[in-house]
Amino acid sequence: MVRKIPSGVPGLDLLSGGGINTNTATVVIGGSGAGKTLFATQFLKRGLEDGCEGIYITLDEPPKQILQSSLDMGWTTLERAVESEQLVFVDASGRALSDFIRKELPDFTDEWKGSRARIVIDPLTPVLWVSSDKYQQRDLVSQFFRETKKIGTVLCTLEEHGSLGNLSHPDTIIPMYLADAVIHLRYAVSEEVASRKLKIIKFRRSRHSTRYHRYHIIHGLGLLVEALRKSYTREEVNAALKNLPEDAQARVRDVMRHVDTADLRDVDATYLLALLIKEHGGLND
Repeated sequence: MVRKIPSGVPGLDLLSGGGINTNTATVVIGGSGAGKTLFATQFLKRGLEDGCEGIYITLDEPPKQILQSSLDMGWTTLERAVESEQLVFVDASGRALSDFIRKELPDFTDEWKGSRARIVIDPLTPVLWVSSDKYQQRDLVSQFFRETKKIGTVLCTLEEHGSLGNLSHPDTIIPMYLADAVIHLRYAVSEEVASRKLKIIKFRRSRHSTRYHRYHIIHGLGLLVEALRKSYTREEVNAALKNLPEDAQARVRDVMRHVDTADLRDVDATYLLALLIKEHGGLND
């Protein structure tokens, strides 16, 4: 039986059969502004809140900037986890990535075996720039995934190149092929109006949605995917909230308390609350 963990992105687990499969590698691909790093941060944040250890391997932005972006979203989880050593940053930016993956990474993962950590690789794209040789690219990405999956569940971001929705660029083909799951964040702006849609391209060993779903970026919450198959009244939602375990109630109320209502122009508050309750096992279809 496949063991799953919550993705940390409200709505996504309803589309992926209950969450992300453990000890797998998921690639989140999208263009600039799509929310890839935010997605990865939510994945990591949820694990930290559940008591898991976290490893953030950054190949681009310095850890200080990543932590500041998290604080800008109203989240203190990552900063507190760093202070308690529950979260470790590995800053591989500027390093010789071939040596890092082949020599340093195996020693690092040996120290973390059995931890069931959540690992973020953000972004994976620089690994593909190490060499123009496709066999070497495949070997490096494969070893990166193989080593990190030994110690937990991996989520990495990947830059989308070329025309919108074209996932056949050389920089995307190899990681998409080697990954266990691929999620596409499709982001476009037309006449100053942003359009955001998410699609699960593949998800090994799981039944999943095969169509695009709208998603939103909400301050205090992060990405939210429109995934409910029916609507609920406010009375139904309030009753379902009261029936959740106390710890789940506290989490839902805490999220709602930190959500910036200015970002809810396109999302009904009752819908959001219903989605959060659904994520914690409440509300039947």
